[in-house]
Amino acid sequence: MTENPKSHWFHSQPELWEKLKPLAREMRQTPTPAEDALWQRLRNRRVKNAKFRRQYGIERFVVDFVCVDTKLIIEVDGEIHDSQQELDEIRQAYLEALGFHVLRFRNEQILTEIEGVVTEIAEALAEQKADLTRAV
Repeated sequence: MTENPKSHWFHSQPELWEKLKPLAREMRQTPTPAEDALWQRLRNRRVKNAKFRRQYGIERFVVDFVCVDTKLIIEVDGEIHDSQQELDEIRQAYLEALGFHVLRFRNEQILTEIEGVVTEIAEALAEQKADLTRAV
């Protein structure tokens, strides 16, 4: 079997992904209202023709949304994140060390200001694409 040329080095290792996959699947099947609202706006290349994946494994983490091509991660933060800010900072620093840019939005922000959120995502996609082009 040949390796997919689009495969990326930062995916979770197969052994680890086998452990993360049930969690990711459950999170895809039972999204929060904010995650679902944002997914409806991101899916099918609706923002800047960018392909987003949801509940995607990167190394030992499952991120809410990611555009692999531009290395943009979007995290949707609910109340649970209020009590784990330090863990979120460590996780974000790790993902940024892999070359990702991480955008964070609160549930309330997505549910009440979706247009502004989508605009911010579109701007970040353009910036990431420009940064990746300059790096090559």
